[in-house]
Amino acid sequence: MNVRIVPHKFCGTVTIPASKSHTIRQLLTASLADGISEIKHPLDSLDTQSCITACKVFGAQITEHFDGSELVGLTVHGNNGFKSVSLCEPFGEQLLTDIDVGNSGTTLYLALAVAALQSQPVRFTGDEQIKKRSAMPLLDALTSLGIKCESNNGCAPITVSGTWKGGKAILPCPTSQYLSALLIASPLAPAGTVTKIEVPLLNEKPYIEMTLSYLKAHGILYSSKPDFSYFEIPGGASYKAFSRAVPADFSSAAFPAAAAVISGGEAQICGLDPNDTQGDKYFFEILEKMGCNVKSKSNGNNKDSEYTVTVSRSRDGGLTGGTFDLNETPDLLPAAAVTAAFAHGDTALVNVANARIKETDRIAVMAKELKKLGVSCTELPDGLIVHGKGGLFAGGEAPPTNNIPVIDGSGDHRIVMAFAAAALGSSIPIEITTAESASVTYPGFLDLLKAQL
Repeated sequence: MNVRIVPHKFCGTVTIPASKSHTIRQLLTASLADGISEIKHPLDSLDTQSCITACKVFGAQITEHFDGSELVGLTVHGNNGFKSVSLCEPFGEQLLTDIDVGNSGTTLYLALAVAALQSQPVRFTGDEQIKKRSAMPLLDALTSLGIKCESNNGCAPITVSGTWKGGKAILPCPTSQYLSALLIASPLAPAGTVTKIEVPLLNEKPYIEMTLSYLKAHGILYSSKPDFSYFEIPGGASYKAFSRAVPADFSSAAFPAAAAVISGGEAQICGLDPNDTQGDKYFFEILEKMGCNVKSKSNGNNKDSEYTVTVSRSRDGGLTGGTFDLNETPDLLPAAAVTAAFAHGDTALVNVANARIKETDRIAVMAKELKKLGVSCTELPDGLIVHGKGGLFAGGEAPPTNNIPVIDGSGDHRIVMAFAAAALGSSIPIEITTAESASVTYPGFLDLLKAQL
């Protein structure tokens, strides 16, 4: 699906959808728990549906609750870590040993390790992007723990089957999801089993802090080095049923914030928790350093209150470049890159080679598509330098209005949303392909920007 964005000033109040990362972790831990869990205000997206599909294969019973068309909650009858039913038993009218994760890399990696806890083979597949994303470091680690793994050179389709024997695994993590997968699954290994994980490389550390917060909440014991380069997790533990709301997503909040700044408007962004472990709150610090006004106001009287963050350009309207380390927050690269196009001077987004192994090679895609809009970039092996001149087509003529630039969204939700935000500050409309992919994490974003089909 193609959409056209007509330039205009973006203003208003925006309630941010729930975190994809939290939603998927809550779904998996609830499905593995003993009892009935209530997940309040989950993310309503394609990735959530992919995870629900996986959890049903694992034997969980999940009921979705709606208020009109809005998904407001999930009731999850957990499967007690596979103790209550085998995957080889029928669920519904057919044997479910295949899992299609769609476009959800988080579901793929985390569910791979969960599936390895039992002996019945489970085969994972997904869309064309998923079939190009390697899980080889995770599969190698699982193999060293006694799991049988078959794959297409590390990519889906992937089949895993136990039994989890424990021992030592060496797990380099260009994406933190590999380590989160082992951390979630290891406690459910047989009693007496100890899983030792050596981590010679770790990107995206805040997501590991997020995963560990779930282990702590369930009283699951583990030991680790302070830098997360080594873990030991004893087996024989279990997850407990819970009732919990899903925090709003800082990754998604970056896009309406960028839209306001780029278009010269002002956005009040609601529902964020500044105390949450999500690393992508860093985007607001980036905006401040580039010269934006960022003001936070608590909506309550205690430290757990949600906040409203108001974002706008500074009075003089100018943005300045800078150098920003995105190793812990690679999902910010698309939003940061389009914002940098409207700054004066170079903006270096560095130490973020992990952005190349997301749904697309986001470094290469952003450089290529920004060039179509008159923005010069320099690719680095581990980053991107955006040579900002204060806007799109700066220093040159824009295409005539009857020759609208077409941006290839590459089926990547963050690429699509980033260029939709950039289009608001253009002098002419901009068309974006594969716009439907925005629904992976933020189904209503294009409507906020008044996108035209």
